[in-house]
Amino acid sequence: MTTSKLDGVSVATQASVYFDGKCISHGVTFADGSKKSVGVILPATLTFNTGAPEIMECTGGACEYKLSGSDTWVKSSPGEKFSIPGNSKFEIRVTEPYHYICHFG
Repeated sequence: MTTSKLDGVSVATQASVYFDGKCISHGVTFADGSKKSVGVILPATLTFNTGAPEIMECTGGACEYKLSGSDTWVKSSPGEKFSIPGNSKFEIRVTEPYHYICHFG
């Protein structure tokens, strides 16, 4: 099931912009203090580094991702999620705008 909205949250009005505007996200804080980000990645192939573990949830569009140490690209479509370990990296490639929620673990 694809998440279509987040209720009861505080949203940062200043966007985080990465890779010359190819990735734009807004921080979201829940009442319990937990944080996520909501954003879009425009067509590109990008490499992200993680500090904490992350779960990427596709809410629109699609992507292919490749985790550190893997040679396999895996597709992720709306309603699907993939996990990235902490202190790692992953590559992501998109050919259409990829809308996501990043869940920090």
